[in-house]
Amino acid sequence: MARWALLGPGLLLCAAGVGAQVYKWTDAKGVVSFSDQPPPANARKVERKSLEPTSARAELPYALAEAAKMHPVVLYTTASCEACDQGRALLRQRGIPFAEKTVQSNDDQQKLKDAGSDGQLPLLLVGTSRRIGFEAGAWNAALTDAAYPLLRRLPANWQHPAAISAAPPRNVVPDAPAAPAAPANRPKPPPDAPPGFQF
Repeated sequence: MARWALLGPGLLLCAAGVGAQVYKWTDAKGVVSFSDQPPPANARKVERKSLEPTSARAELPYALAEAAKMHPVVLYTTASCEACDQGRALLRQRGIPFAEKTVQSNDDQQKLKDAGSDGQLPLLLVGTSRRIGFEAGAWNAALTDAAYPLLRRLPANWQHPAAISAAPPRNVVPDAPAAPAAPANRPKPPPDAPPGFQF
């Protein structure tokens, strides 16, 4: 019985960690690391994975999933923009899964222009279709043409992803120092050893 009493809290701790993030990165020496803590600022090739089980994620109905796969929706916005707020509200009310990119810096402005805007916001991309500025009729027509349902079909537990910068900052990695020469007495790794293998 005592064994089960000890096992219970351990299972709860494991369950609590299921929604955690795992980071994978390469350091200046080329060593790959995994951690539940964010990597150091000089890390290269940073990847972030969620350990959330697939069954816990909201799945889109087939017609909506197909439309989102064939014609992904991206909304470019900025702060203090009434038209951006109206456009975001229309997408949410209609139940459209979309990615939101914010425009604040000069790099963001360049990404906005690369996406096809002359600098005016909001910018709505529906697959290859582009709508500059907010006009409800034109936005609804673009979504309908891309086979998005007219009525909201998002699952009740659906959560829109958080808005991100149009040009997210990159980790600045200083030039890596030259690797020191291996000592003469250290054996060389076998030819079929994975990269970064050391004795």
